Amino acid sequence: MSISVIAITNQKGGVGKTTTAAALLSALHQRGARVLGVDLDPQGSLGFSLGLDIEHCATIFDVFRGEVEPGEALSHTEVCDLLPSNILLSGAELEFNRPGREFLLKNTLSKVEQDYDFIIVDTPPALNLLTVNAYVAADSLIIPMAPEVLSLLGVSQIKETIESVKDYYNPRLEVLGILLNRYSARFNLNREVLELAGQIAAQLGTRVFETKIRGSVAVAEAPAHGLSVVDYAPSAKPSQDFQDLCDEVAGRWFPRNSQAGGKA
Repeated sequence: MSISVIAITNQKGGVGKTTTAAALLSALHQRGARVLGVDLDPQGSLGFSLGLDIEHCATIFDVFRGEVEPGEALSHTEVCDLLPSNILLSGAELEFNRPGREFLLKNTLSKVEQDYDFIIVDTPPALNLLTVNAYVAADSLIIPMAPEVLSLLGVSQIKETIESVKDYYNPRLEVLGILLNRYSARFNLNREVLELAGQIAAQLGTRVFETKIRGSVAVAEAPAHGLSVVDYAPSAKPSQDFQDLCDEVAGRWFPRNSQAGGKA
């Protein structure tokens, strides 16, 4: 297989983007994939969730400014290499006002991508320059959403940005699917949101993933331990669900094994 760059995106915050990115990185690592995480959120949540001290390491902002090479900015965690971020990245919109600024990430990844099978990009909760950079560099998008109406609005508003990026910068970009987080079929609202998500997925030319991520306190606890939920609580329901999602995303290249939460 060739390198696959997947951006996790939704302009709505609190829908599980970072949780999904960290879980996929861990699940892919368990299956033997070479994985790189990229944190494009100035909050630095992906690095923090994987145990990094994001205030005392080189970041992707340093790379964008030309102060270090991408390989020099890589941090190494137990599950992946990582290009981390911190609050300084919030100045990107003002800092980079030159032509070609939409290709900052694509140009950065071109220098390191040969060393990886998958690159997972965590994006900010906004449709801004950083998000556009993620779309320009990505092969595909995963759109997480919570089972609530406001989360649906975030998904529907992404459509215009995706179409613009495809028209001007990255015609190969595709949406792998919409992912429902904190899902429970017992609640009427969850079922109604699932139906609406299916309609939005059709507009985006994609699907709602078969896998739905169930809720658990382990999801909230894991980042405090510097671990993805997949590594923190491998038997928890959301960890099992993220392994199922990994099957949908990458199972044909990296099938599940017993170490990666294999099914009994």
